[in-house]
Amino acid sequence: MHSLQFSVPLLPTSRFKRHSVRCASDRQQLFNRIAPVYDNLNDLLSLGQHRIWKRMAVSWSGAKTGDSLLDLCCGSGDLTFLMSEKAGADGKVIGLDFSKEQLSIASSRQYLLSKACYNNIEWVEGDALDLPFSNGYFDAITMGYGLRNVVDKRRAMQEMFRVLKPGSRVSILDFNKSMQPFTALFQGRNWRNWP
Repeated sequence: MHSLQFSVPLLPTSRFKRHSVRCASDRQQLFNRIAPVYDNLNDLLSLGQHRIWKRMAVSWSGAKTGDSLLDLCCGSGDLTFLMSEKAGADGKVIGLDFSKEQLSIASSRQYLLSKACYNNIEWVEGDALDLPFSNGYFDAITMGYGLRNVVDKRRAMQEMFRVLKPGSRVSILDFNKSMQPFTALFQGRNWRNWP
Protein backbone atom coordinates (compact mmCIF):
# COMPACT_ATOMS: atom_id res chain seq x y z
CA MET A 1 0.00 0.00 0.00
CA HIS A 2 1.03 3.56 -0.51
CA SER A 3 -0.15 6.99 0.56
CA LEU A 4 -1.93 9.33 -1.85
CA GLN A 5 -2.75 13.01 -1.52
CA PHE A 6 -5.60 14.66 -3.44
CA SER A 7 -7.01 18.13 -3.66
CA VAL A 8 -10.63 18.75 -4.60
CA PRO A 9 -12.11 22.02 -5.80
CA LEU A 10 -14.38 23.34 -3.09
CA LEU A 11 -17.76 24.91 -3.55
CA PRO A 12 -18.26 28.21 -1.73
CA THR A 13 -20.18 26.78 1.23
CA SER A 14 -18.70 23.33 1.47
CA ARG A 15 -16.35 22.12 4.18
CA PHE A 16 -13.99 19.47 2.95
CA LYS A 17 -10.97 18.00 4.70
CA ARG A 18 -8.25 16.01 3.01
CA HIS A 19 -6.28 13.33 4.78
CA SER A 20 -3.64 10.97 3.54
CA VAL A 21 -5.46 8.08 1.91
CA ARG A 22 -4.00 4.56 1.97
CA CYS A 23 -5.97 2.03 -0.02
CA ALA A 24 -5.88 -0.27 -2.98
CA SER A 25 -5.32 2.25 -5.75
CA ASP A 26 -7.25 0.27 -8.38
CA ARG A 27 -10.41 0.39 -6.22
CA GLN A 28 -9.94 4.07 -5.60
CA GLN A 29 -9.49 4.74 -9.31
CA LEU A 30 -12.59 2.66 -10.06
CA PHE A 31 -14.77 4.73 -7.73
CA ASN A 32 -13.35 7.97 -9.10
CA ARG A 33 -14.26 6.80 -12.63
CA ILE A 34 -17.79 5.59 -11.86
CA ALA A 35 -18.69 8.56 -9.61
CA PRO A 36 -20.85 10.27 -12.27
CA VAL A 37 -23.02 7.14 -12.72
CA TYR A 38 -22.74 5.66 -9.22
CA ASP A 39 -26.29 6.57 -8.16
CA ASN A 40 -27.68 5.16 -11.42
CA LEU A 41 -25.82 1.89 -10.78
CA ASN A 42 -27.39 1.66 -7.31
CA ASP A 43 -30.81 2.23 -8.88
CA LEU A 44 -30.17 -0.52 -11.41
CA LEU A 45 -28.69 -3.07 -9.00
CA SER A 46 -31.39 -2.56 -6.36
CA LEU A 47 -34.28 -1.89 -8.76
CA GLY A 48 -34.72 1.44 -6.96
CA GLN A 49 -35.11 -0.17 -3.53
CA HIS A 50 -31.84 1.27 -2.16
CA ARG A 51 -33.64 4.46 -1.11
CA ILE A 52 -35.90 2.49 1.25
CA TRP A 53 -32.99 0.38 2.50
CA LYS A 54 -30.93 3.51 3.25
CA ARG A 55 -33.74 4.98 5.37
CA MET A 56 -33.95 1.67 7.24
CA ALA A 57 -30.17 1.61 7.81
CA VAL A 58 -30.26 5.13 9.28
CA SER A 59 -33.19 4.18 11.51
CA TRP A 60 -31.36 1.06 12.74
CA SER A 61 -28.27 3.14 13.55
CA GLY A 62 -30.13 4.79 16.43
CA ALA A 63 -28.99 8.26 15.28
CA LYS A 64 -30.78 11.10 17.04
CA THR A 65 -30.79 14.88 17.40
CA GLY A 66 -27.50 16.32 18.60
CA ASP A 67 -25.44 13.20 17.85
CA SER A 68 -21.99 13.02 16.26
CA LEU A 69 -22.42 10.65 13.32
CA LEU A 70 -20.17 9.04 10.72
CA ASP A 71 -21.12 7.74 7.30
CA LEU A 72 -18.25 5.56 6.03
CA CYS A 73 -17.70 5.03 2.31
CA CYS A 74 -20.29 7.77 1.86
CA GLY A 75 -20.11 7.93 -1.93
CA SER A 76 -22.37 10.67 -3.25
CA GLY A 77 -23.80 11.26 0.22
CA ASP A 78 -27.26 9.64 0.30
CA LEU A 79 -26.84 8.15 3.79
CA THR A 80 -24.91 11.21 4.96
CA PHE A 81 -27.83 13.49 4.11
CA LEU A 82 -30.28 11.17 5.88
CA MET A 83 -28.00 11.08 8.95
CA SER A 84 -27.84 14.88 8.86
CA GLU A 85 -31.63 15.09 9.04
CA LYS A 86 -31.55 12.87 12.15
CA ALA A 87 -28.73 14.81 13.84
CA GLY A 88 -30.30 18.22 13.20
CA ALA A 89 -28.62 21.58 13.62
CA ASP A 90 -27.11 20.62 16.99
CA GLY A 91 -25.48 17.47 15.65
CA LYS A 92 -22.45 16.82 13.48
CA VAL A 93 -22.18 14.42 10.55
CA ILE A 94 -19.03 13.36 8.75
CA GLY A 95 -19.18 11.72 5.34
CA LEU A 96 -15.90 9.89 4.69
CA ASP A 97 -14.84 8.34 1.41
CA PHE A 98 -11.55 7.55 -0.36
CA SER A 99 -12.86 8.78 -3.73
CA LYS A 100 -12.28 12.47 -4.32
CA GLU A 101 -14.75 12.39 -7.21
CA GLN A 102 -17.50 10.89 -5.05
CA LEU A 103 -16.86 13.54 -2.38
CA SER A 104 -16.95 16.28 -4.99
CA ILE A 105 -20.40 15.08 -6.11
CA ALA A 106 -21.58 14.84 -2.48
CA SER A 107 -20.31 18.34 -1.72
CA SER A 108 -22.03 19.70 -4.85
CA ARG A 109 -25.29 18.04 -3.82
CA GLN A 110 -24.99 19.62 -0.36
CA TYR A 111 -24.60 23.02 -1.96
CA LEU A 112 -27.45 22.52 -4.45
CA LEU A 113 -29.92 21.04 -1.96
CA SER A 114 -29.16 23.88 0.42
CA LYS A 115 -31.20 22.41 3.30
CA ALA A 116 -30.45 24.08 6.64
CA CYS A 117 -29.70 20.83 8.47
CA TYR A 118 -27.08 19.94 5.82
CA ASN A 119 -24.82 22.66 7.25
CA ASN A 120 -23.82 20.10 9.91
CA ILE A 121 -22.06 17.92 7.29
CA GLU A 122 -18.31 17.79 6.80
CA TRP A 123 -16.80 15.78 3.93
CA VAL A 124 -13.53 13.99 4.64
CA GLU A 125 -11.33 12.13 2.17
CA GLY A 126 -9.96 9.20 4.12
CA ASP A 127 -9.38 5.49 4.46
CA ALA A 128 -11.89 3.25 6.26
CA LEU A 129 -8.91 1.15 7.42
CA ASP A 130 -7.21 4.08 9.17
CA LEU A 131 -9.88 6.50 10.41
CA PRO A 132 -8.61 9.98 11.35
CA PHE A 133 -10.79 10.20 14.49
CA SER A 134 -10.24 9.64 18.19
CA ASN A 135 -11.50 6.61 20.10
CA GLY A 136 -15.16 6.66 21.11
CA TYR A 137 -16.00 9.80 19.13
CA PHE A 138 -19.22 8.84 17.30
CA ASP A 139 -22.74 8.11 18.54
CA ALA A 140 -23.59 6.05 15.44
CA ILE A 141 -21.99 4.91 12.19
CA THR A 142 -23.49 3.90 8.86
CA MET A 143 -21.79 2.26 5.91
CA GLY A 144 -23.70 1.77 2.67
CA TYR A 145 -22.30 -0.57 0.04
CA GLY A 146 -18.76 -0.08 1.29
CA LEU A 147 -17.76 -3.12 3.32
CA ARG A 148 -17.52 -5.33 0.23
CA ASN A 149 -15.07 -2.86 -1.30
CA VAL A 150 -12.54 -2.43 1.50
CA VAL A 151 -9.34 -4.46 1.14
CA ASP A 152 -9.43 -5.65 4.77
CA LYS A 153 -12.94 -6.10 6.19
CA ARG A 154 -11.72 -7.11 9.64
CA ARG A 155 -9.57 -3.98 9.93
CA ALA A 156 -12.47 -1.81 8.74
CA MET A 157 -14.72 -3.28 11.44
CA GLN A 158 -12.03 -2.78 14.10
CA GLU A 159 -11.72 0.87 13.09
CA MET A 160 -15.48 1.39 13.21
CA PHE A 161 -15.74 -0.02 16.71
CA ARG A 162 -12.66 1.94 17.82
CA VAL A 163 -14.24 5.31 16.94
CA LEU A 164 -17.73 4.34 18.13
CA LYS A 165 -18.90 5.24 21.65
CA PRO A 166 -19.56 2.21 23.89
CA GLY A 167 -23.14 0.99 23.56
CA SER A 168 -23.64 2.73 20.21
CA ARG A 169 -24.50 1.12 16.87
CA VAL A 170 -23.01 0.49 13.45
CA SER A 171 -25.54 -0.03 10.66
CA ILE A 172 -24.12 -1.62 7.49
CA LEU A 173 -26.06 -1.88 4.25
CA ASP A 174 -24.66 -4.00 1.42
CA PHE A 175 -25.51 -6.38 -1.40
CA ASN A 176 -24.81 -10.10 -1.21
CA LYS A 177 -23.23 -11.85 -4.14
CA SER A 178 -26.18 -12.72 -6.33
CA MET A 179 -26.93 -16.03 -7.98
CA GLN A 180 -29.31 -14.28 -10.39
CA PRO A 181 -27.61 -14.08 -13.81
CA PHE A 182 -28.53 -10.43 -14.50
CA THR A 183 -27.34 -9.08 -11.13
CA ALA A 184 -24.30 -11.37 -11.03
CA LEU A 185 -23.24 -9.92 -14.39
CA PHE A 186 -22.92 -6.45 -12.84
CA GLN A 187 -21.44 -7.60 -9.53
CA GLY A 188 -18.81 -9.74 -11.20
CA ARG A 189 -17.93 -7.34 -13.99
CA ASN A 190 -14.40 -6.01 -14.16
CA TRP A 191 -15.10 -2.27 -13.98
CA ARG A 192 -11.39 -1.43 -14.19
CA ASN A 193 -11.66 -0.55 -17.90
CA TRP A 194 -15.06 1.12 -17.65
CA PRO A 195 -16.11 3.70 -18.94
